[in-house]
Amino acid sequence: MRNETRNETRGTVELTLAMVLSGTLGVFVVESGASPFEVVFFRCLFGAVALGLYSLARGYFTGHGFTARSFGLALLGGVFIVFNWVFLFEAYAATSISLATVVYHTQPFFLVLLSALLLRERIPAGKLGWLAVAFAGLVLVSGVRPGDTASLKGLGYALAAAVLYALATFVTKRITGVRPHLIALVQVTAGIPLLLPFADLGAVSGLGAGWAWLVGLGIVHTGLMYVLMYAAYAKLPTPKIAVLAFTYPAVAMVVDWAVYGHHIGLVQALGVPLIVVASLKVTLGRAAAPAPRTAARAPEAASPVATRAA
Repeated sequence: MRNETRNETRGTVELTLAMVLSGTLGVFVVESGASPFEVVFFRCLFGAVALGLYSLARGYFTGHGFTARSFGLALLGGVFIVFNWVFLFEAYAATSISLATVVYHTQPFFLVLLSALLLRERIPAGKLGWLAVAFAGLVLVSGVRPGDTASLKGLGYALAAAVLYALATFVTKRITGVRPHLIALVQVTAGIPLLLPFADLGAVSGLGAGWAWLVGLGIVHTGLMYVLMYAAYAKLPTPKIAVLAFTYPAVAMVVDWAVYGHHIGLVQALGVPLIVVASLKVTLGRAAAPAPRTAARAPEAASPVATRAA
């Protein structure tokens, strides 16, 4: 009992730290000075190196568990993950880190809708109600006025990122028997050739200090952050993961205000708790089983709760 409590405490610290790191993601993206395609390309490149070295040191490549089907699913999930990042980073530029992050956290609702469309799952009346609450929160948070095309574009980018993330989660949940670190490694590695045609490598040659931010995105926000998250998931129950995941948007909003002076207005602030509460209700409703207690259970690590970080 004491060991279990100690493990849960350690997992809480690990996941909280991972979510705090997630909340600083937007600053690294903006301060790099690169366009979203270049940012994601180098995040994939440096992230693949970090995750690859960690997996090699831990011996995860031995008995990796991949089959042709699971590897293909990981690659497909990688396509969705990579372009999800591109749209999210576009949203940062078009609106603000705060607004983009809050809207991005509508991911669980799109996963519910995808399950209904693709798996013919029936959506209970209760969940439909929470979807309506989340939509009301989204309308309030957007704060878009007629003619405000920049905010409208940013809202669209953030919603597109949320849809792509839900697709990535939907696909990756079908992978079993593979460590989540290796799934993440395949996904970010897939992004390197995928984004190469879109990335203007000549444009980043003169970034100067911007390179430090790009390296940080790969090593800190992809390598270290995912290692912390996956370590925490093996120690924590699902409800606690769901609650701690909202440290990410909270920190992002504080950082956006502290660094760039951006803040959500009063009317927009009224929509935030609606999205948060509705997201928790929908997420916890899907997570009837406890969180994974072993690192080998990859499907749980790819759940909408477990992979909430950007």
